[in-house]
Amino acid sequence: MTTPQPATPTVRGPDAGEAGRKRIALLVIASCQLMVVLDITIVNIALPHIQTALDFSTTSLSWVVNAYTLTFGGLLLLGGRAGDILGRRRVFVSGVLLFVLASLLGGLAQSPGQLLAARSLQGVGGAIASPTALALITTTFREGPERNRAFGVFAAVSAGGGAIGLLAGGMLVEWLDWRWVLFVNVPIGLLIVLAVPRYIAESERHPGHFDLLGALTSTLGMAALVYGFIRAAQDGWRDAVTLASFGVAVAMLTVFLAVERRSRQPITPLHMFADRNRAGTYGMMLCLAAAMFGMFFFLTLFVQNVLDFSPLRAGLAFLPVSAVIAVGAGTASQLLPRFGPKPFMVTGALLSAAGLGWLTLTDVHSTYAGSILGPMLVFSLGMGMQFVSLTLMALSRVPHHESGAASGLLNATQQVGGSLGLSILVTVFGTVSAEEAERQVPAFLEQAGPAELLLFRRTGELPPPWGDEVLSAGVSAAFVVAAVLAVIAALIALFVIQVRPDDRERLSGGMPGPGS
Repeated sequence: MTTPQPATPTVRGPDAGEAGRKRIALLVIASCQLMVVLDITIVNIALPHIQTALDFSTTSLSWVVNAYTLTFGGLLLLGGRAGDILGRRRVFVSGVLLFVLASLLGGLAQSPGQLLAARSLQGVGGAIASPTALALITTTFREGPERNRAFGVFAAVSAGGGAIGLLAGGMLVEWLDWRWVLFVNVPIGLLIVLAVPRYIAESERHPGHFDLLGALTSTLGMAALVYGFIRAAQDGWRDAVTLASFGVAVAMLTVFLAVERRSRQPITPLHMFADRNRAGTYGMMLCLAAAMFGMFFFLTLFVQNVLDFSPLRAGLAFLPVSAVIAVGAGTASQLLPRFGPKPFMVTGALLSAAGLGWLTLTDVHSTYAGSILGPMLVFSLGMGMQFVSLTLMALSRVPHHESGAASGLLNATQQVGGSLGLSILVTVFGTVSAEEAERQVPAFLEQAGPAELLLFRRTGELPPPWGDEVLSAGVSAAFVVAAVLAVIAALIALFVIQVRPDDRERLSGGMPGPGS
């Protein structure tokens, strides 16, 4: 008679439960990042409706976007540092709640001033929540394939959120009202707050203090720099306010660097730039964010004004961007342990440059299927491949107590690069458009009817088809500069980034690091 053997205990249940909790934790973190990122573009499609409802002038309307991106980009460093000192889960929840409150106030705004104040407050909430969300990944997921997959999801959301924002904005504006591009954040944010205590553990708190002077000078400096470029596009490079803005920017950023060098606990630990891989990563992110923001901004204008797409159809036109970015990010996160990050950084940047170069051929005869979709997909595949690699390289070898600051710095380079880059591209767009308008005006005056002439005298803007020629010329020129920025990113990846022998071991989980 055989003696029955005791059953071997299984660990599948606890492991499955732990894996399930981590999946939900990643869903919560990614949902927050998606909410914060898509809010940069979700209002773009609603801008004409906002202008009519709240009586914005054409020149001030851009600040509906800039008020958010400037406070968001300028305070990301402070938000990341706050998570290190106060505990990341606590700061994460606080940032989401502030974002929800600001979204509610923005949706209820009755004047331009109220909306701009709410958008600025949204930026503050996003700056607190976003870097903390990225840092929570480093404390929730083990270094290796598990963390690679989490970073892949986070990178796909960060890069593809803009396209999702355009689609969501088009649906909300067309089916409901422009105010819902802000109201929609309220239920999403509250669900995130309710889920956090159950699925995300609090991180260890590290002693320190806040570098408020560094945060103030960096925010003022970047705001003045971006405003200078925006002003130059409208009033020229010799305008007194333009020159004063650039002067303030130089002064504030100089003070910022001096403060950071002397501070014992700076908001931007300058020693992080001593690592050539991390410094190269930040440089690449600056260039690529500028190119990405430019693509969304100018193609949104082109498909609505030249191709005459409705808000919903314009949003649907960008849906393939998110899908291809997700494919690129997923492929890169799976293959990183085998090939390392550098091949994906170089190839991704070259693909992005190729897509943008293709878009320089855009003109009034372009169609969506024949001229826009193809280059958009090439660009998106490149961006998806890069964002995972950039995120991993920026946070590699960072100690736990500085992971929040490192996350904030990576997010800041993305947002500041996007805001600054977009302002430069808008300047190029404005200069070339003005030159093209001078060439189109004589033909317009010869062929225009009385009603068109009256409208031109009142608004100063050429109607179609002359106006389409002006817009197309400016958009094409802007894409030339965006393609150059992507080429610069490829050169940085090729000549600056150096993958160390143990980097692949870390990516495969074979070697613990300081942030594991």
